Amino acid sequence: MAAIIEIEHLVKSYVIGDNVVHALNDVSLSVSEREFVAIVGPSGSGKSTLMNIIGCLDIATSGSYKLRGQEISLYTEDELSEFRNRMIGFIFQRFNLLNKLNAVENVELPLVYQGISSKERRERAVAALEKVRLANRMLHTPMELSGGQQQRVAIARALITDPPVILADEPTGNLDSTTGKEVMQILQGLGSAGHTIVLITHDMNIAKQARRIVRISDGRLVSDEEVSRS
Repeated sequence: MAAIIEIEHLVKSYVIGDNVVHALNDVSLSVSEREFVAIVGPSGSGKSTLMNIIGCLDIATSGSYKLRGQEISLYTEDELSEFRNRMIGFIFQRFNLLNKLNAVENVELPLVYQGISSKERRERAVAALEKVRLANRMLHTPMELSGGQQQRVAIARALITDPPVILADEPTGNLDSTTGKEVMQILQGLGSAGHTIVLITHDMNIAKQARRIVRISDGRLVSDEEVSRS
């Protein structure tokens, strides 16, 4: 299957005083369409930096990152923002919902940035909430929802533009184990439905629910293995 994410010899460096720190050091990684990949590493390993670059939230110092054949470093900031909105759905540990908006309004937000009509926005937002079994709570604000419900709203928001890539950053980190399992079941369902899933986590039990585990340490990829289902 064709690669949707192609990273070659990626370096991300920061200058701190007189020192140069390599958050990522010669990272190469390929992710195929419809793959479910977990990127695992402890705090400070570089996985968050890698996530930001995969998510088009940051640009590498050197090396190449192509998303569906497009070299990300060639985009202007405005072009990158538009490309990111179409190509990537984000799911964050802290949900990142706006408290003043209800669930359906939060889900609609990516379509507002695309200039979609209010009627179509609402129809697509309701459909996305139905996918995560939360249509009956669509008029509730985040403060009126449990943590698990808030994360399901965030997943619906990530789905609203039908992006080919779902980037999930510690999506179960603020949830109890039962709710975390429900969220992972939703992500596995999205993978089966054709989305490419990139999961960032420090938890190996969560990572093992992906089909492939990539480990990162001190800014370098140290292993890349398929998950055995035996």
